[in-house]
Amino acid sequence: MIAFVLNGERREIDVPADKPLLWVLREDLAVLGPKFGCGVAACGACTVHVDGKPVRSCSFRAAAAAGKQVVTVEGLGEGRLHAVQRAWIEQQVPQCGYCQPGFIMAAAALLKDKPRPTDAEIDDALTNICRCGTYSAIRRAVHRAAAILGGAS
Repeated sequence: MIAFVLNGERREIDVPADKPLLWVLREDLAVLGPKFGCGVAACGACTVHVDGKPVRSCSFRAAAAAGKQVVTVEGLGEGRLHAVQRAWIEQQVPQCGYCQPGFIMAAAALLKDKPRPTDAEIDDALTNICRCGTYSAIRRAVHRAAAILGGAS
Protein backbone atom coordinates (compact mmCIF):
# COMPACT_ATOMS: atom_id res chain seq x y z
CA MET A 1 0.00 0.00 0.00
CA ILE A 2 1.34 3.40 -1.00
CA ALA A 3 -0.04 6.51 0.69
CA PHE A 4 0.50 10.11 -0.36
CA VAL A 5 -1.38 13.38 -0.45
CA LEU A 6 -2.73 14.18 -3.91
CA ASN A 7 -3.93 17.72 -4.51
CA GLY A 8 -4.58 18.14 -0.80
CA GLU A 9 -6.36 14.81 -0.29
CA ARG A 10 -4.79 11.75 1.34
CA ARG A 11 -4.84 8.77 -0.99
CA GLU A 12 -3.89 5.14 -0.40
CA ILE A 13 -3.45 2.83 -3.31
CA ASP A 14 -2.36 -0.76 -3.77
CA VAL A 15 -0.13 -0.79 -6.84
CA PRO A 16 3.28 -2.25 -7.68
CA ALA A 17 6.01 -0.07 -6.15
CA ASP A 18 7.73 0.33 -9.49
CA LYS A 19 4.61 1.47 -11.35
CA PRO A 20 5.22 4.95 -12.77
CA LEU A 21 3.41 7.69 -10.86
CA LEU A 22 1.89 8.89 -14.15
CA TRP A 23 -0.01 5.64 -14.58
CA VAL A 24 -1.09 5.60 -10.94
CA LEU A 25 -2.52 9.08 -11.41
CA ARG A 26 -4.18 8.40 -14.77
CA GLU A 27 -5.27 4.76 -14.48
CA ASP A 28 -5.84 4.25 -10.78
CA LEU A 29 -6.88 7.70 -9.57
CA ALA A 30 -8.49 9.13 -12.75
CA VAL A 31 -6.38 12.29 -12.61
CA LEU A 32 -5.94 13.10 -16.29
CA GLY A 33 -4.03 16.42 -16.29
CA PRO A 34 -0.58 14.83 -16.49
CA LYS A 35 -0.15 13.50 -20.01
CA PHE A 36 1.84 10.64 -21.48
CA GLY A 37 4.22 12.03 -24.05
CA CYS A 38 7.48 10.20 -24.51
CA GLY A 39 7.66 7.81 -21.56
CA VAL A 40 11.37 8.52 -21.00
CA ALA A 41 11.18 11.81 -19.04
CA ALA A 42 12.25 13.86 -22.04
CA CYS A 43 9.18 15.85 -23.11
CA GLY A 44 7.73 16.95 -19.75
CA ALA A 45 4.05 16.45 -20.63
CA CYS A 46 3.73 14.37 -17.45
CA THR A 47 5.26 16.96 -15.08
CA VAL A 48 3.78 17.10 -11.57
CA HIS A 49 5.11 18.46 -8.29
CA VAL A 50 6.31 16.10 -5.57
CA ASP A 51 6.97 17.95 -2.34
CA GLY A 52 7.05 21.17 -4.37
CA LYS A 53 9.60 20.05 -6.93
CA PRO A 54 8.77 19.29 -10.57
CA VAL A 55 9.19 15.65 -11.54
CA ARG A 56 8.53 13.75 -14.74
CA SER A 57 5.90 11.34 -13.48
CA CYS A 58 6.39 8.87 -16.36
CA SER A 59 9.73 7.88 -14.87
CA PHE A 60 8.98 8.51 -11.18
CA ARG A 61 8.16 5.33 -9.30
CA ALA A 62 4.92 5.33 -7.31
CA ALA A 63 6.76 4.12 -4.20
CA ALA A 64 8.91 7.25 -4.30
CA ALA A 65 5.77 9.33 -3.74
CA ALA A 66 4.96 7.57 -0.45
CA GLY A 67 4.44 10.06 2.35
CA LYS A 68 4.82 13.04 0.03
CA GLN A 69 2.66 15.83 -1.36
CA VAL A 70 1.81 15.31 -5.04
CA VAL A 71 0.25 18.19 -6.95
CA THR A 72 -1.04 17.99 -10.50
CA VAL A 73 -2.32 20.81 -12.69
CA GLU A 74 -5.79 20.08 -11.28
CA GLY A 75 -4.62 20.97 -7.75
CA LEU A 76 -2.20 23.76 -8.58
CA GLY A 77 -4.54 26.67 -7.88
CA GLU A 78 -6.19 25.06 -4.84
CA GLY A 79 -9.72 25.66 -6.11
CA ARG A 80 -9.04 28.71 -8.25
CA LEU A 81 -6.74 29.51 -11.14
CA HIS A 82 -3.07 29.73 -10.23
CA ALA A 83 -1.29 32.82 -11.59
CA VAL A 84 0.42 30.65 -14.22
CA GLN A 85 -2.90 29.19 -15.37
CA ARG A 86 -4.41 32.68 -15.52
CA ALA A 87 -1.44 33.98 -17.53
CA TRP A 88 -1.65 30.98 -19.87
CA ILE A 89 -5.24 31.92 -20.70
CA GLU A 90 -4.51 35.66 -20.98
CA GLN A 91 -1.57 35.07 -23.31
CA GLN A 92 -3.50 32.46 -25.35
CA VAL A 93 -0.65 30.00 -25.08
CA PRO A 94 -2.29 26.68 -25.97
CA GLN A 95 -2.59 25.50 -29.52
CA CYS A 96 -3.22 21.76 -29.36
CA GLY A 97 -2.88 21.99 -25.57
CA TYR A 98 -1.43 18.53 -25.02
CA CYS A 99 1.83 19.67 -23.41
CA GLN A 100 0.32 22.58 -21.48
CA PRO A 101 -0.26 20.91 -18.08
CA GLY A 102 3.40 19.90 -17.93
CA PHE A 103 4.58 23.36 -18.97
CA ILE A 104 2.30 25.01 -16.42
CA MET A 105 3.65 22.81 -13.63
CA ALA A 106 7.26 23.49 -14.68
CA ALA A 107 6.57 27.23 -14.88
CA ALA A 108 4.94 27.29 -11.44
CA ALA A 109 7.98 25.54 -9.96
CA LEU A 110 10.33 27.98 -11.69
CA LEU A 111 8.45 31.01 -10.35
CA LYS A 112 8.55 29.62 -6.84
CA ASP A 113 12.36 29.59 -7.01
CA LYS A 114 12.87 32.61 -9.30
CA PRO A 115 10.06 35.15 -8.98
CA ARG A 116 11.37 37.32 -11.87
CA PRO A 117 13.11 34.97 -14.34
CA THR A 118 14.85 36.17 -17.48
CA ASP A 119 14.13 34.62 -20.87
CA ALA A 120 17.34 32.61 -20.53
CA GLU A 121 16.32 31.32 -17.09
CA ILE A 122 12.90 30.35 -18.48
CA ASP A 123 14.53 28.50 -21.36
CA ASP A 124 16.92 26.73 -18.99
CA ALA A 125 14.19 25.68 -16.55
CA LEU A 126 11.40 24.75 -18.95
CA THR A 127 12.92 21.90 -20.91
CA ASN A 128 9.51 20.56 -21.88
CA ILE A 129 8.72 20.02 -25.55
CA CYS A 130 5.85 21.68 -27.43
CA ARG A 131 5.26 20.26 -30.89
CA CYS A 132 3.19 23.34 -31.80
CA GLY A 133 6.16 25.62 -31.10
CA THR A 134 4.44 28.00 -28.68
CA TYR A 135 7.69 28.81 -26.88
CA SER A 136 7.47 32.59 -27.32
CA ALA A 137 3.91 32.58 -25.96
CA ILE A 138 5.06 30.42 -23.07
CA ARG A 139 7.81 32.93 -22.20
CA ARG A 140 5.25 35.78 -22.34
CA ALA A 141 2.95 33.84 -20.05
CA VAL A 142 5.71 33.11 -17.53
CA HIS A 143 6.58 36.83 -17.40
CA ARG A 144 2.88 37.69 -17.02
CA ALA A 145 2.50 35.11 -14.23
CA ALA A 146 5.53 36.62 -12.50
CA ALA A 147 3.85 40.02 -12.69
CA ILE A 148 0.59 38.61 -11.30
CA LEU A 149 2.45 36.93 -8.44
CA GLY A 150 4.25 40.23 -7.84
CA GLY A 151 0.94 42.02 -7.35
CA ALA A 152 -0.08 43.13 -10.84
CA SER A 153 -3.75 42.77 -11.67
